[in-house]
Amino acid sequence: MFLRRFYNEPLAQASYMVGCQAAGLALVVDPNRDTAQYLVAAREENVRIASVTETHIHADYLSGSRQLAREARAQLLLSAEGGPEWQYGFADTDGAVLLRDGDHFDVGSVRIDVLHTPGHTPEHLTFLVTDSAAADRPLGALTGDFIFVGDVGRPDLLERAAKLKGTMEASALALFRSLRRFAELPDYLQLWPGHGAGSACGKALGAMSQSTLGYEKIANWAFAIRDEDDFIREVLAGQPAPPSYFAMMKRLNREGPAILEQRPAPREEGSAALGEVLREGDLVVDLRNAGAFRAAHVPGTLSIPAGRSFTGWAGWLLPYDRDIHLVAGGSGDEARASAERAAMDLALIGIDRVRGYFTEDALASWEREHGALESIEGVGAAALQAKLKSRAVQLIDVRARSEWEAGHIAGARNIPLGEIADNAAALASAGPLALQCASGARSTIASSILLANGIRDVVNLEGGIDAWRNAGLALTNSE
Repeated sequence: MFLRRFYNEPLAQASYMVGCQAAGLALVVDPNRDTAQYLVAAREENVRIASVTETHIHADYLSGSRQLAREARAQLLLSAEGGPEWQYGFADTDGAVLLRDGDHFDVGSVRIDVLHTPGHTPEHLTFLVTDSAAADRPLGALTGDFIFVGDVGRPDLLERAAKLKGTMEASALALFRSLRRFAELPDYLQLWPGHGAGSACGKALGAMSQSTLGYEKIANWAFAIRDEDDFIREVLAGQPAPPSYFAMMKRLNREGPAILEQRPAPREEGSAALGEVLREGDLVVDLRNAGAFRAAHVPGTLSIPAGRSFTGWAGWLLPYDRDIHLVAGGSGDEARASAERAAMDLALIGIDRVRGYFTEDALASWEREHGALESIEGVGAAALQAKLKSRAVQLIDVRARSEWEAGHIAGARNIPLGEIADNAAALASAGPLALQCASGARSTIASSILLANGIRDVVNLEGGIDAWRNAGLALTNSE
């Protein structure tokens, strides 16, 4: 038997290949849309992907199960649990085998037992893995979004993301009961979760790639609570706001994700086309770092820097019904690679309308044709303090609510970055604005949204709240 883990950093998402080399067969669990990585791994292991499955209907990325099953000519296996509202709409047309609690199947000498573990979602499955050539007991479990290292899957997404009112408490109770049942398994059982630190599918995920059931019973808060009501209160408390794209992912993953015909490869566009695509109402996303965008950018473009946070903020901020063009840093191969990475990251959350990219040369071309590029003014901590005292500016803190509650600048108004676009109209009449986050990256994105909405009187706190602290200025945790 062998096990391979695939990890996508921007999504903090893990998928797995479990195989039997003697039989030349493998199973892939929770694949994303970057299916080439699994096909390459199968060739490296000298196995055929015989089966593809997933633990549940995902909310944070577009599933690659359907696509990989077609590309590998593998059997698609999907949950039949959770009731009629949580059945896969494409199961029949794709010839999927439906899995229920207590089922099992084999991948060569590897036995996979199916457990229904509802709570995070009603249809959620956990897969127990037994290396039958070595033992008659399971050595590990692929837990998906049921149990993480140090945390458990949040049970509030059906209500907060899918808008199914009144489901949080019932889901939390189901999660509690799933945990109690699972806790009866042997302590030596290895746990291979579907997400790591940084995922919005829980509130305190650990960074370790795996754990054991015995260790989680010691270290994971969820196993320490024995009372149902106490657990429900604790698991629902402090959950971060779910990104807005989660609702779209739930719907697409249930109805059937679109098949990518090829890996995204946006074409380079001529510099002169930048003005044209903006006039036509297309979105132009600048991938350069926040400092470069603040210094000079084309008016109307949106800043979402390439990097670990790119996918999450793109999901929050970008629509699914408009063409998108990218501005990549550098030129030549550097710009092309940056654009291709960003396009693949967007495809992982179902944003497939990336039409092309511009290099940094487009900025110089714009400046020659249209005049000066736009910039975002910075303000130091001491200067901002003076502006606040004289009421010369309204301070908007774009950090998450939990960050704001832990400590913020007195007088700041908290509007998390994901909600800035929805508040743009109201902010237009709020007078001069200063935007602030932890270090300056998120406030730059927020500023680009406001500028694109015609709000011009915007400055950024240089260095964010970190610079405020470093200047020895006080914070408050009261409203």
